[in-house]
Amino acid sequence: MSTVLTDRPAPPGSAPSEAAGPGRRTRVFALPEARWAAAATVLFLLALPLQLTGAPGWAWGVPYALAYAAGGWEPAWAGLRALREKTLDVDLLMIVAALGAAAVGQVMDGALLIVIFATSGALEALATARTADSVRGLLDLAPVTATRLRADGREETVAPADLAVGDTVLVRPGERIGADGQVLEGASEVDQATITGEPLPVAKGPGDEVFAGTLNGTGALRVRVGRGAADSVIARIVRMVEEASETKAPTQLFIEKVEQRYSLGMVAATLAVFAVPLALGAALTDSLLRAMTFMIVASPCAVVLATMPPLLSAIANAGRHGVLVKSAVVMERLGQVDAVALDKTGTLTEGTPRVTDILPLPGSGLDEKELLALAAAAEHPSEHPLARAVVDAARTHGLTVTAARDFASAPGIGVRAWVEGRTVAVGAPERLLNDDRSTAQLTPAVRHGAQTFVADLEEGGRTAVLVTADGVPVGVLGIADRLRPDAAGTVASLTELTGSRPLLLTGDNPRAAARLAGEVGITEVRAGLLPEDKVATVREQERAGRRVLVVGDGVNDAPALAAAHTGIAMGRAGSDLALETADAVIVRDELATVPTVVALSRRARRLVVQNLVIAAVFITGLVVWDLTATLPLPLGVLGHEGSTVVVGLNGLRLLREAAWVKAGAGEGQAATSDS
Repeated sequence: MSTVLTDRPAPPGSAPSEAAGPGRRTRVFALPEARWAAAATVLFLLALPLQLTGAPGWAWGVPYALAYAAGGWEPAWAGLRALREKTLDVDLLMIVAALGAAAVGQVMDGALLIVIFATSGALEALATARTADSVRGLLDLAPVTATRLRADGREETVAPADLAVGDTVLVRPGERIGADGQVLEGASEVDQATITGEPLPVAKGPGDEVFAGTLNGTGALRVRVGRGAADSVIARIVRMVEEASETKAPTQLFIEKVEQRYSLGMVAATLAVFAVPLALGAALTDSLLRAMTFMIVASPCAVVLATMPPLLSAIANAGRHGVLVKSAVVMERLGQVDAVALDKTGTLTEGTPRVTDILPLPGSGLDEKELLALAAAAEHPSEHPLARAVVDAARTHGLTVTAARDFASAPGIGVRAWVEGRTVAVGAPERLLNDDRSTAQLTPAVRHGAQTFVADLEEGGRTAVLVTADGVPVGVLGIADRLRPDAAGTVASLTELTGSRPLLLTGDNPRAAARLAGEVGITEVRAGLLPEDKVATVREQERAGRRVLVVGDGVNDAPALAAAHTGIAMGRAGSDLALETADAVIVRDELATVPTVVALSRRARRLVVQNLVIAAVFITGLVVWDLTATLPLPLGVLGHEGSTVVVGLNGLRLLREAAWVKAGAGEGQAATSDS
């Protein structure tokens, strides 16, 4: 039965999937956490200049009080709920410290602490909401309708969810495939980059497997449904991202890991400092003042600021250089990685096919430019990615692309057109070399020469395209996805940082993957992987005790990005799901920034440790003074604020350009010892 079908109008009330609008994204101020944090910040910024310019106390006291209320009620409520569960977390401790600071006249310091925590909570809520948006948006890849063929040959339009295993569906040119299944009839090319990450459409014919949500090319296909909608690969990707996000180990800053003991210890010690002298006959006022001074000097303000400025400075510095790190937790986790898994297409490569070889056959009478111009003229009317690569190459070489006549395209074979008095065909070598219409004048020597060129190109991992003129092969073009210029250097830097070579994870074929791995210095390759296989590999590395950093860009990488210790997405061509699932985004697609930001994270972690030591020295000294002698409250506040300023300034060192340059210049050996 012929597979050349005519288009027909869509049935009433239906809409093509391609016309579906993009998924709705949660707006920032749709989140209550963001609204409260913004209100607290605005009120703080309103009160601060009034206080600094000597305005009356009521003028700045009221906005400060409102800032406390706006930014503090949610963490206070969360802290009280945690207390009801018999735990004491940093939220409640922060509120107590902020109120304590206000009680002794340090209103601005308490308000600043409130704003920092409220903003952090808002960013976390936004990241969670955006990830959920992208998971929902992934479902938009599936078509809204599918064309099911009934037993009597008639067509009916149904929702993909209504398709049953064993049904036959018709997929017209340019439509998305409605279900996972097997091709029964027809020939076409299918763009399945969303599933496998392959850079080029894959030729499909009877017996080949196809996936729901992938885009059909120029031919029509009849497909037998092999899986229900709930079990399709695209549906499994959605579930894997959701499950990985839910089961991923909770992330905490270093200081939060000890918050329970510190919080309980500080509360108990404050009560003891108040109760013991009182029991021994000290005056109530003196005991209360000593306890208040103790709470101020032992409060976690300096400890919190010891942690946040280095991490926030590192985030700001990375942002200036095109790396969006989504939170302080992510910046800290980046420095902990000791294994790296890299995607191939769109990550190590540019994700766009390019002409790499132009090989005229001996006796063709053509040079490289003439061969390329001839092929580009025939390919110009085509929308196939390989055709665009050939035309782009001709324009790059400054060649004029001649207008062609009588253009025809055959799915799985190639194109044919009348160019300057000759019938030119460009397409799959095995098809053109065995096409009786095209090879009537083909001699064994010419056939052997063409086959040799084709074999050499394919052995090197490139896609070979044969060019014939009036049925006689005249040359072969090699097309491949181009390696990023900084790929090999990035692999070497990551190897130095982590002490082990990165792993290559790709859905592409093993031969192309092995060739590229050899070029960049990767020795371990996992090829032909579906999204669940990538997740399984990440889990395998984690079971071996590794903290894995995954770098990818596609929908098929999103589950692995979610499951990994840390995930980084390539931003320029990255899918929405990958960008939202990843913990960090390389906005400018500069792969070399990956090892740099890892090294910068490790420098930030070292500064955090330095700051914690400084804060501990100050706190210990002031506490000992308060317990063994009489520490004046103003002096205690001054010492406490002094330690806060010192650790804050120390953390701001990472804002300097020199910090990024030093991280990129080779923090490898030093950083390895810190991991």
